[in-house]
Amino acid sequence: MTSTASTAARPEVLDGNLRVRRLRRPGRTVAAALVAVCALGIAWSFATNPNLDWATFGAYLFAQLTLQGVWVTFYLTVVSMVIGVVGGTLVAVMALSDNFVLRSLANGYTALFRGTPVLVQIIFWGFIGAFFPTVTLGVPFTGVELYSAPTSSLVSATTAAILALGLNEIAYAAEIVRGGIESVDPGQREAASALGLRPATTMRRIVLPQAMRVIVPPMGNEVITMLKTSSLVSVIAGNDLMTNLQQVYSQNYKVIPLLMVASAWYLVLTALFTLVQRHLERRYGRGTLPGPSRAPRRSKGLRSRDKATDSGSSR
Repeated sequence: MTSTASTAARPEVLDGNLRVRRLRRPGRTVAAALVAVCALGIAWSFATNPNLDWATFGAYLFAQLTLQGVWVTFYLTVVSMVIGVVGGTLVAVMALSDNFVLRSLANGYTALFRGTPVLVQIIFWGFIGAFFPTVTLGVPFTGVELYSAPTSSLVSATTAAILALGLNEIAYAAEIVRGGIESVDPGQREAASALGLRPATTMRRIVLPQAMRVIVPPMGNEVITMLKTSSLVSVIAGNDLMTNLQQVYSQNYKVIPLLMVASAWYLVLTALFTLVQRHLERRYGRGTLPGPSRAPRRSKGLRSRDKATDSGSSR
């Protein structure tokens, strides 16, 4: 079997009197060459286009205003996804509950936030002061106020962006988590119940670790989507990357170079989040993903015992 595997891996081997060659596919080679030529042509047209203005691109690529916007974009993405994942897990558990009230609340929340555009939600939270001019804490039905403050002083543009993106993400994350939980064999819960584990412990220690293999890939896509959706907070001046660059090109009219700057940074952040996603997929997909199998590590005690056994058998 070893010789067969090595024969299949090499492009050309001698097998007795027969010379085995790899199958040639000229059509695939021609298609790849055409695609490469087209890609090089598009890249060359971008690089030599005088309207791109590489001087402006280089001047603003690492400008302080741009880097501040990159940090705010990264911050909005991470905080919103943390809110979405934690809240989505809670809503998913509620949706799978046997309690009618919890299940109805979870389904209603998901329907509301998935059924309205995220841009509408961002604008709503950005102008929440027009709906609730003041935020008041007090004793219900008594008129006693313990704290009161204008909404505009409490909900800034960044806070409104986090609320809009995070609450919207909860609805989508809940469906991803629910699908991951339902992918786990029900026998796992039955076995945990037979061992006397409580439902909360079963969910935390048994079900969710196995569901992560199904949850991580689509949740990684949600992170990338959240990164690009954060550009919509520019409509409420959220101080993100697009907001800062829009303020610049509204004054110097260098729209294309500054949009290229934004695109470059979005590509960098996307690559960063993709690396994290790939690591998590390998981490939770061990034993199921294709790849070379590794022998389990053996403790020093076992290795020394094996050496002693080998030396005794040689005697």
